[in-house]
Amino acid sequence: MDLGPLWLSVQLASITMLLLLLIGTPLGWWLARTRSRLRPVLQAIVALPIVLPPTVLGFYLLILLGPAGSLGEWWFRLSGESLTFSFAGLVIASCIYSLPFAVQPIMSAFEAVRQSDLEAAWTLGADRRDAFFSIALPQSLRGYLNAAILSFAHTLGEFGVVLMVGGNIPGETRVISIAIYDQVESLQYAAAHQLSAILLVFAFAVLLAMFALNRQWRQQ
Repeated sequence: MDLGPLWLSVQLASITMLLLLLIGTPLGWWLARTRSRLRPVLQAIVALPIVLPPTVLGFYLLILLGPAGSLGEWWFRLSGESLTFSFAGLVIASCIYSLPFAVQPIMSAFEAVRQSDLEAAWTLGADRRDAFFSIALPQSLRGYLNAAILSFAHTLGEFGVVLMVGGNIPGETRVISIAIYDQVESLQYAAAHQLSAILLVFAFAVLLAMFALNRQWRQQ
């Protein structure tokens, strides 16, 4: 059994998770604290991947990241390589596809931060950055944990977007969901069952860990 697609999926999910935690921090903080009229618009944009069919999102990403697309053309001029059908393209597509699963838990955690605690830190001489790192961030660790687990698990199981953007290149874009589809298409049900069982057990373990940690957190 070839475990290369599983390892590639874990790499993709790990990189996507780390990037989304970085992206989700300023975005989640702004959404949680702003009173701007643009807030519902940005919330709707962030949540779009939840309701859009993966093939629709993958199609537009294929255009955007292709050599004729705005982002793909810039990348091609810079590196001489195409973003489509590449691991870098998969990372970008995965970040967009899993964005709401990172931003929404972080935003909810920031919304629960008490304003009085921030104001107390300000009165004691802390600037906004110090108050964020000493007050808001420690109180939001549970949200970060949920964001990390959900974005990792969601990326691990994605299919439509990675197939549209990355195709099925062994060692480059052939993640485990694509490998399962490929085995089923060639009637290799035993191999498909093995890969599917591994993904099922792994995904269940990830979600079980999240729920167990959340329960433990509530009891503290």
